[in-house]
Amino acid sequence: MAGVFLARSASRLSSSSSCSSSALSRSAYLLPSLSSSSPAPPPSNPSPRSATTSPPPARHLADLRSPISHRALVRSSAAVADRFERRFATMASKNSYESILTTLSKPGGGDFGKYYCLPALTDPRIDRLPYSIRILLESAIRNCDEFQVTGKDVEKILDWENASPKQVEIPFKPARVLLQDFTGVPAVVDLACMRDAMKKLGSDPNKINPLVPVDLVIDHSVQVDVARSQNAVQANMELEFHRNKERFGFLKWGSNAFSNMLVVPPGSGIVHQVNLEYLGRVVFNNGGLLYPDSVVGTDSHTTMIDGLGVAGWGVGGIEAEAAMLGQPMSMVLPGVVGFKLGGKLRNGVTATDLVLTVTQMLRKHGVVGKFVEFYGEGMSELSLADRATIANMSPEYGATMGFFPVDHVTLQYLKLTGRSDETVAMIETYLRANKMFVDYSQPQTERVYSSYLELNLEDVAPCISGPKRPHDRVPLKEMKSDWQTCLDNKVGFKGFAVPKESQNKIAEFSFRGTPAQIKHGDVVIAAITSCTNTSNPSVMLGAALVAKKACELGLEVKPWIKTSLAPGSGVVTKYLEKSGLQKYLDQLGFNIVGYGCTTCIGNSGELDEAVSAAISENDIVAAAVLSGNRNFEGRVHPLTRANYLASPPLVVAYALAGTVDIDFEKEPIGTSKDGKKVYFKDIWPLNEEIADAVQSSVLPDMFKETYKAITKGNPMWNQLSVPSSTLYTWDPTSTYIHEPPYFKDMTMSPPGPHPVKDAYCLLNFGDSITTDHISPAGSIHKDSPAAKYLMERGVAPKDFNSYGSRRGNDEVMARGTFANIRLVNKFLKGEVGPKTIHVPSGEKLSAFDAATRYKSEGHDTIVLAGEEYGSGSSRDWAAKGPMLQGVKAVIAKSFERIHRSNLVGMGIVPLCFKPGEDAETLGLTGHERYTIHLPSNVSDIKPGQDVTVTTDTGKSFTCTVRFDTEVELAYYNHGGILPFVIRSLIKANN
Repeated sequence: MAGVFLARSASRLSSSSSCSSSALSRSAYLLPSLSSSSPAPPPSNPSPRSATTSPPPARHLADLRSPISHRALVRSSAAVADRFERRFATMASKNSYESILTTLSKPGGGDFGKYYCLPALTDPRIDRLPYSIRILLESAIRNCDEFQVTGKDVEKILDWENASPKQVEIPFKPARVLLQDFTGVPAVVDLACMRDAMKKLGSDPNKINPLVPVDLVIDHSVQVDVARSQNAVQANMELEFHRNKERFGFLKWGSNAFSNMLVVPPGSGIVHQVNLEYLGRVVFNNGGLLYPDSVVGTDSHTTMIDGLGVAGWGVGGIEAEAAMLGQPMSMVLPGVVGFKLGGKLRNGVTATDLVLTVTQMLRKHGVVGKFVEFYGEGMSELSLADRATIANMSPEYGATMGFFPVDHVTLQYLKLTGRSDETVAMIETYLRANKMFVDYSQPQTERVYSSYLELNLEDVAPCISGPKRPHDRVPLKEMKSDWQTCLDNKVGFKGFAVPKESQNKIAEFSFRGTPAQIKHGDVVIAAITSCTNTSNPSVMLGAALVAKKACELGLEVKPWIKTSLAPGSGVVTKYLEKSGLQKYLDQLGFNIVGYGCTTCIGNSGELDEAVSAAISENDIVAAAVLSGNRNFEGRVHPLTRANYLASPPLVVAYALAGTVDIDFEKEPIGTSKDGKKVYFKDIWPLNEEIADAVQSSVLPDMFKETYKAITKGNPMWNQLSVPSSTLYTWDPTSTYIHEPPYFKDMTMSPPGPHPVKDAYCLLNFGDSITTDHISPAGSIHKDSPAAKYLMERGVAPKDFNSYGSRRGNDEVMARGTFANIRLVNKFLKGEVGPKTIHVPSGEKLSAFDAATRYKSEGHDTIVLAGEEYGSGSSRDWAAKGPMLQGVKAVIAKSFERIHRSNLVGMGIVPLCFKPGEDAETLGLTGHERYTIHLPSNVSDIKPGQDVTVTTDTGKSFTCTVRFDTEVELAYYNHGGILPFVIRSLIKANN
């Protein structure tokens, strides 16, 4: 069944895709299920009206709007708001820009279809717009129905140069939604639960159905249980299916129960690499209507697709679900940072070195909530894979996306990865016609950017990042001294506070009968992993060449170092084998362990017991070196306190050295078989060697064969038996899939704003609390509330699996909220761990137990935090968990973009201290009780308004309410985005 479904769904990936209807049939495209009891199929061959040659003059665009915009309606009376909700889910069928609908002719005769022609607007402002903004403009024009998207919205985007500094709001409709299984399971759980809610409220549950293409890649469940073995892939996949059979069955049910959803089975690759190599369309051709591909995904590294010229970024799972259901995303028209690249990378410098440099520069510049657009003569020196590596790291530098407009390099990559010649011709012809293609052989029109940065690629030097954050870049030549400084520094992002007398401590242990030793900085995990780098043939083949040179010299990796190679797709295996280099990686222990996210998300598996004991009993600061994009505390492995991001070749080099406490320029990396000292330079390949390997080994047929096989599934997946019902049958004994309580007592009346009065502070945080701290994805600690819950239900510790794998169970995830073992809570005065103080009693409890007690006592709670609260992965459970624990508000110095919107989506109020103020400067200890003086009527709340917060100790201070748009206020009024969608869909049909 799965194979049939995948084959059927995969057909929509072609250039003649027909699974989502033409934008010309607007009501069918956005909400086909509203007019019947079951989802209506899209029109197979829409007949667009003929285009005329008289587009609306630009000067009149501001007048092409509905008398009452939907943002204005939110502020109106309850009666008007009721009409707003009814209309929010319905569409007018006529597009205001029909007059610029133009036929796109094929170069050899005939036509590709029709498109909304931006040049036909004859507006000179278009030529000055960044390319990324042009994609927003085209989307607004194509979807302009004068209700959800108005002519006024189009004018805002056209006037981007003046409008963006004013933080104006615009709607955006992405062409598709991307999920991975960690975030996809709770998304499908929510959709299933919404169907139940629709039924309970007397409406048709089949109204809940994805209305834009949804691609879900199962890639986050595989763990490195078995490493350094030729059988690792099969062994790890069997364990993956054993642990996750129930989750996988649920996802397979969803692929059948919900239309327009493609599920790519386990073992196929990492979601973002599959997106880049296979799922990305660049230009859609749906029923004869052409438009740019765009995507939002429930994983923050969705931005990798921006390297292909596809506008994409991460959103919370809750936002993604609304987008699936046809709701426009409300966003602030972003500023765009122009990043000019020049020159060429020097020999020995990798794309990873470049991206870590760019990440540090952009983090320093400040790009949160902005687009970054790359341009300049240096673009011709960057392969598509290099661009994707930079785009992937957008969350690490804080931007919404790092965008690379389509040019000749993009077209070459599309051909390399097996896209047909006709598809590539259509993409180029469309983008050139619509002023979205960059031709560097032609004179460039000067584009306007909000701010500018510039980097000469020749200035990039080899580097790594760590030990706790991706943007803490360390030049390779300074690594040894930086490590020493980290040992000396007090505990923090760059410190471990190891006493001088203990810094040279050596822990002796026995590894499988052989004497061994470990000291601070020794590497215990070396992993070539994650979408960031495994999609890039130059660094993957570079790592293999390092392995080859090392093996020829007789170097070895210590047997207790857990080495692994997790390619992002089967293509990597094909070119490593064709190059003849995989055998050298195997010889060093870098055997392939699986196709999916592994070490980068904490699925590193257990260390050998002897190694674990040596680290724990001697308090060793052990190190992990990985080619990932995240190295936050407690993420990679609970026992590796120092975690460094490095290029795949450097991962191999550090594995050989066995320590991060080394100066590669001066100290030998090992000893050759003939007794000579071997230095870093002796094993490092030249750029020309790497380029030759790429040229001869990476071939189009590899991509075609790999992705042809994806649609067939695999035996374990195809054997999963699932029910055919459209409503899910919840199993109350399941510890993986559980019906969440979100809509338990839901009625058709919105609950309105929730007063926060005399609330206790649940936790008091400093800066850079990540979503990993709030809702860990890794292992479930044996002493945690989640472990207790599982053991009470007969689950043995060996079967706990990870928090990430149990995101379909709200009971586990609520208990796992604030359960990271590296959590630093000011209540504990320096003690690290997942505990807090129950203020009334003074007892030290787990965060979950304290929250449960507050709820039983009838008290609300808040969280205090510093800067960048919620940075890291776009993890909706980092908002769902606190909501289930009873948290009503978070007061922070600043929020990460996705997490702030997730909080709003779950009905939690995000508040920001005023500039220059925080809990410390205001003298707040967290032991106070807090009252937030938010208006009780939603119509009296405005985006970004100031409110007063008072405490029972007499303190009073002002905060800014971070509802950033009127639509977010509507979500808050309904208790969250999903209740809002349900009520809107029901009212639209009554």
